[in-house]
Order: sequence, then structure tokens, then C-alpha cells
Amino acid sequence: MVNNYCKKQLERLFEPADISINGTRRWDMQIHQPLVFRRAITEGNLGLGEAYMDGWWDCHDLDEFFFRLLRTKADEKILTPINLVGKWIGKTVNLQHPSRAFTVGEKHYNTGNDLFERMLDKRMIYSCGYWKETDSLDEAQEKKLRLVFDKLQLQPGMRVLDIGCGWGGAARFAAENYGVSVTAITVSTEQAKIAQEECAGLPVTISVTDYRTMQGSFDRIYSIGMFEHVGHKNYRNYFRIVSNCLKPDGLTLLHTIGINQPCTNGDPWSCKYIFPNSMLPAASQIAKNYEGLFTLEDWHVFTHDYSLTLKAWHENFEKQWPNLQHRYGERFYRMWCYYLLSFSGSFRARSIQLWQVLLSKNGLPGRTTIPR
Repeated sequence: MVNNYCKKQLERLFEPADISINGTRRWDMQIHQPLVFRRAITEGNLGLGEAYMDGWWDCHDLDEFFFRLLRTKADEKILTPINLVGKWIGKTVNLQHPSRAFTVGEKHYNTGNDLFERMLDKRMIYSCGYWKETDSLDEAQEKKLRLVFDKLQLQPGMRVLDIGCGWGGAARFAAENYGVSVTAITVSTEQAKIAQEECAGLPVTISVTDYRTMQGSFDRIYSIGMFEHVGHKNYRNYFRIVSNCLKPDGLTLLHTIGINQPCTNGDPWSCKYIFPNSMLPAASQIAKNYEGLFTLEDWHVFTHDYSLTLKAWHENFEKQWPNLQHRYGERFYRMWCYYLLSFSGSFRARSIQLWQVLLSKNGLPGRTTIPR
């Protein structure tokens, strides 16, 4: 009885998105275990994602499934106890407290360098590419790096801080192509191992460090795909630390995923299985917390490019799965596909965004052309 009611509720949510249960189109939901209806309605994306990982349902095109679902804002029509508890915890507890700073590194970024080497581009850049006039992942990531460093107006001899350096690809690119020295930090020991190898012989220092411990004086500071782990209780402190480390004529660039309305917690499924303690900032949360510390120079939106990036990662993952499956197993495979393709659909639906925010300490003098 309860499950039939939940099925009807799910069908009602699917109707505006033109999604059918056991339909014949590539974005329709194929049911293997009817209990998925109850999990989806009572647990939201956590239940839906776990049921997919367990093989309870399938869909030939998860990207399109989530695009349609989120385009009609179906996620906003389900209010589950898990989401209510998550919002309460997010408001009352600092989930990104320094004592938890390295959790996401251990859980996600330490998953396995073999996985990321096979999935990412040749520089192992784990953030949105810039697909302007290219259909190559390698080129899209290089264009993104040039976009970042040209916006920052890097000049030879500058001291640069990379907050959340990943596997060192951006730091190496900056040192080799712009003649700067880079201090780069990460919360992942596995990332640091490769970053140190990749940057050997260059003026690049790699360390496993929480950004809150940073001191020093830098000409430029950037973070690419790290701000999603800062948390709303720490946004002001992040900008204050960057301000303290940045010279008076300095520039800082924030490359981050964002959302359309402020929140205090992350998606339950993503936080449990992919990015622990993560949450996405709204534009208002970013602006409010840098006010009085920085001047806004540019706010660049290229959201659809992240969908293209995620699809490219998924294509690489699928091609390389025969070389990975002995280590990771079928449930991981389903989890990882759900992660990559649900995020891709979310970007296409514009329920999440991709921003590059350029800030100065005291305002850029004269007329300035920001690269695009």
C-alpha cells in the first residue's frame, strides 16, 4: 500500500519532466526492485542514489534523466527527514571545522591515483575545463589554466599561492609558462605524492596543509575547485586569510561550483559517498563574505562547460573500466557513474553553476580587459 502510494508520488514528480517508469526512451527509469519508490520519496536523492548503487533501477542516459528532473525543479518538491536534519546540522555545526579538514582528502581525493590518471586529462586537472573552440579535454583544461592565469595577470618573478592544488597540474603550468614561483597546498596525501613528482625541479613547493594555517605574502592567490569544501561558517575566514596573505596590489581568483539560493548543507548522497562535508555557495554568500576585503573585478559564468567536462571524464572512465574493475568493483562503478552523470545533468539544468570570480585588494587602476 505504502509503496504504491510512493510510486504514484514519483510518477507525479516525473510527469512534468516527461520521464516514464519502465518506458522505452533512453531517459526513462527502468525498475528492478519496486522498493525503490519508497526510498526515492522518503529519502530523496540519498535513497535514489543508494538504490541505483544497489542495482534496484537503471537508466540508459542518467545525464538526460537528471537534466529533465532538475529542470522541472522536482528536487524542490520533496522534503525528506534527512534533508531537514541536514539543514539543522548545517546551521548549528561547523562541518568544515579544522579537525575535519582532511576528511575529504582521505575519502575522495585519496580514492586512487590510478583512477584519476585514467579519467582526467594529461595534467590531471580535476575541475571544469573551458571548451571555447575545442572538443578536446586536454585543450579545454589548458584553455582554462590560461584563462585563470591571464585573468590574474601573472608576470615572471611573482610569488603565487595555489589553495587546493590537486595533483599539481596548475602549479606546474604556471611555473613553466609564466615564470612564477608557486606555493601549493592540498589536503590529500595521494595528490601531494604526484604533485611533488610532477613539479620536481621547478620553483614549486607542495605541502599537505589546511588553508587556515597559511601565512606569508603573495602577489597572486587562486583556488580552483576548492571553495566547495570551505563551508558557509568559514567563508568570511577564508577571504580574511586570503586578504592577509595577498599584497596590496594583488589579485585573487576563485573558481568554484555554486548554487542559485543560499544553503547550509550539501546534498546528502554526495556528502556521504563523494565529497564529505561539502556544500556549494550561493552568489550572495560569496559576495557578502568578501565585502570590505576585496573589490569585484569580474564574475565569469560558464556553467555548461562543466557538463561537457563531466561527460568527457565519464567517457574516459568507461573506456578505462576494464583496467580498473579488479580493484574497485561493480558497486563503485555504479556509484561513480551516478556521480559524474547526475552532476552533468545538474549543470545542464542550471541547478548548479560554475563561476570564476576575480577580486582585487584595492581595485585595478584604469581600463582593464578581462580575458574570455
